[in-house]
Amino acid sequence: MKKLFGLMLVAFAGLSVFAPDTASAATEIGAMGSLLLADYGLAGVGAGLAAGLGVIGAGLGIGRIGGSAVEAIARQPEMAGRIFINMILTAALVEGVALFAVIVGLLALGKIPNPVTP
Repeated sequence: MKKLFGLMLVAFAGLSVFAPDTASAATEIGAMGSLLLADYGLAGVGAGLAAGLGVIGAGLGIGRIGGSAVEAIARQPEMAGRIFINMILTAALVEGVALFAVIVGLLALGKIPNPVTP
């Protein structure tokens, strides 16, 4: 866990170095096109991390639900139908949370003003 936290800290520090200031970004990018990092700074990275971590957590949760259901069916095969229904219902609820995390991440990205355009 400490290694993962250290890696995330180094990655964040490295990304913050590449965020351009708005004065130079306006002249380099031009009026027609824009870069996501130049428009939003690290907000795009934050929105992507929020959505990505939400989906990773949901994937781990659904995997655990499926594994536990298979174990339960192996122990009591006569209950396979009820276990399967409960497994699908719980997985759908977890997937709803993952979709919510992705939508919130994308909405948060859309609410940030664009510093490049006047």
